[in-house]
Amino acid sequence: MSLIDREQGAANAPSSPPAGGRHTGPTVAEVVRAVTTGALPVRVTGYDGSAIGPADAGITLSIRSERGLSYLLTAPGDLGMARAYVSGDLGLDGVHPGDPYEALRVLKDEMPLRLPPVAEALALVRGLGWERLMPPPPPPQEALPRWKRVMNGLRHSRTRDSTAISHHYDVSNAFYEKVLGPSMTYTCAVFHSPDDTLEQAQQAKYDLVANKLALRPGMRLLDVGCGWGGMVRHAAREYGVKALGVTLSKAQAQWAQAAIEREGLGELAEVRHLDYRDAPREQFDAISSIGLTEHIGVRNYPAYFGALRNRLKPGGRLLNHCITRADNRAPHRSGAFIDRYVFPDGELAGPGRLISEIHDAGLEVHHEENLRQHYALTLAGWCRNLVEHWDFCVDEVGPGTARVWGLYMAGSRLGFERNGIQLHQVLATHNGPDGVNGYPLRPDWTP
Repeated sequence: MSLIDREQGAANAPSSPPAGGRHTGPTVAEVVRAVTTGALPVRVTGYDGSAIGPADAGITLSIRSERGLSYLLTAPGDLGMARAYVSGDLGLDGVHPGDPYEALRVLKDEMPLRLPPVAEALALVRGLGWERLMPPPPPPQEALPRWKRVMNGLRHSRTRDSTAISHHYDVSNAFYEKVLGPSMTYTCAVFHSPDDTLEQAQQAKYDLVANKLALRPGMRLLDVGCGWGGMVRHAAREYGVKALGVTLSKAQAQWAQAAIEREGLGELAEVRHLDYRDAPREQFDAISSIGLTEHIGVRNYPAYFGALRNRLKPGGRLLNHCITRADNRAPHRSGAFIDRYVFPDGELAGPGRLISEIHDAGLEVHHEENLRQHYALTLAGWCRNLVEHWDFCVDEVGPGTARVWGLYMAGSRLGFERNGIQLHQVLATHNGPDGVNGYPLRPDWTP
């Protein structure tokens, strides 16, 4: 069977190049037909004038250049599509680049891919030219592959962790202000209703963390991986807590410290540009870790939770808030797109592994909850902000980086909705002698 003589509806038959066009190999439409099966839910157009899929489809994928096709062929799956999309060689019409959620949903649910038989694949490659199997240079937004990052140190060494954090967080504070909103909070919010605003939900999250930690005036809080200081400022302002935040991002620390001074919280709150491993060894009454565990590396969980335990007073509480896999069987490392474009070296474990490691570090877990659906709502809110401020964001960071963020947030929303990933809060105590921890018989906080 050739590439183009399968049974297919007229709407999905590849259209011919424009009259007079010179065609010496398979068209883009023929390539698409070769690697898909069934009726296409989208329209696909090629730089060579060919097209396939319903003409009235709500979503159109435009492969705009030979380079774009080479990206798709040399890195099948998410990475190749991301390269083509970020570089502008693959267009998505029918959705906004700040929120391509609907396009991703349709492609995931309704566009089955197939691997052509060997003979057919060889014929396809010969027709296209073997040079198409030479990957073009990736877009500048792409991080080095894992094997090349050894130049920055071993995985999760201090230097390499600092480089990875900088890749994602030191983009532009002005960009983050538009995407995250006034709270400058880049972690899952807590919604009492889907109608809550993003700001209401972020404040509810901070209140939930504060109440789980039983924060009271005069207590000392350590917030590791503090981002732009949202929890630090909230704890100081609303609970009278003396709070210290540490972050590996210099840009975050500078923004957070300026916000602390601007809000008149300098006597209670502080954010330092510091590795959590170098945080003061004073005995804190409470520790919050909101969105840092994803960057630690699963093999480093024992050292990580041990370090937090050693900074916590007997009877003190730890609240760990992080993204997890849905189970303990899934691989720890992230997929190629997330690893190269979003969180280099990021790793996730299942919730069972997380809880076991906290226990094994000498802490006692009292409560756990999954906020998976809340993160889907949070990501939808961030995408709305990106759409609303698209022109500003493009001017600030460039179209390629802006497209990375729209793609990443919309795809992550789909992952949380489908239970591919989860978000767990785990509350634990550092027990004193004879198991004394001061934790009440029933929770002293409202779920």
